[in-house]
Amino acid sequence: MEFEYERLRRWPEVEAPNLFASDAADRLIADLAGDAVSEPGLVVIGDGYGALTLAAAARGARGIRVHQDALTGERALDANADAFGLAGSFEHRPLDDSLVRGARTVLLRLPRSLDALAEIATLIAEHARADVTVYAGGMLKHMTTAMNAVLAEVFGDVSASLARQKARVLTVREPHPAAATVLDRWPERALDPETGLWVCAHGAAFAGTSVDIGTRFLLTVLYQAVPEARTAIDLGCGTGVLASALAVSRPGLRVVATDQSAAAVASARATAAANGVADRVAVVRDDGLASQPDASADVIVLNPPFHIGGAVHTGIAHRLFSDAGRVLAPGGELWTVWNSHLGYRPALERAVGPTRQIARNPKFTITASRRPS
Repeated sequence: MEFEYERLRRWPEVEAPNLFASDAADRLIADLAGDAVSEPGLVVIGDGYGALTLAAAARGARGIRVHQDALTGERALDANADAFGLAGSFEHRPLDDSLVRGARTVLLRLPRSLDALAEIATLIAEHARADVTVYAGGMLKHMTTAMNAVLAEVFGDVSASLARQKARVLTVREPHPAAATVLDRWPERALDPETGLWVCAHGAAFAGTSVDIGTRFLLTVLYQAVPEARTAIDLGCGTGVLASALAVSRPGLRVVATDQSAAAVASARATAAANGVADRVAVVRDDGLASQPDASADVIVLNPPFHIGGAVHTGIAHRLFSDAGRVLAPGGELWTVWNSHLGYRPALERAVGPTRQIARNPKFTITASRRPS
């Protein structure tokens, strides 16, 4: 029976006419892997909303080990599994040796970041079976020949399928575990000379060990953000630069850093430790601020994303604004840096409260939104 990909849903992520829960790359990976998925030792990495995992489960696969960087992806997979009657056919795993140890077949949605791909490839090469086969696919518009080169560093055989519906799959075999050990460098660590902060990053963390330009702009005015604050949250923390900067500069401040990305959370923990503030920065993997109590933070800092996958979409930012409005204490402030063309000020006014401009440059605007007392 053909798996009903069209029944998959993106919940709890944003639903929109141009956003889908599966695509041609999922179908091509599943088709090329074929019956190999029903053999013991199946691993799925980067499954957006469950298409790869559940198509394999529908073919009889059980004990599937799954890693999804996004917490919303995990929740979507769980919800879709319930809807298909396939709950219990898989288990979530972190991106470590427990995920791929003894793996025979790996289904991989190619990440956009070459660093993310390198981290995954070295992990598979070092810990999977010697006869492992990796089916690594994506949409052509997101694939580059550099991906082949990254895989070839730790695998002896990398071959490309024919394109189908603008998707392609790289079939990868012959791991070189010795090469993987040499190349295993995660998390990376670098000193940012402008701030004096160490930045640590796993492969999938946004901006890696650099400080992205929006965050760097916000850092220039961060000292002004509610100087009397005792509690702060770095919402969508990425590698945790803002959280560590707050903790380093304000010894009496308790900081929560939250992100739905597993790579970001691991990176932020490493960044806090590298800067000597791990005892005052609690890092939480969360969908926005879902686990944070109402009226509990004096200041929240935010550099919101404006992409969902490859699509420009502001839905995530609006959800984060609403979360901040709930979690801020009366009189608390949300300090946000955003691409000026997005015009977020009215949304901030509605979700949080009176909003004033703090700084602006040719690309970004920084605002402070105050929750009414």
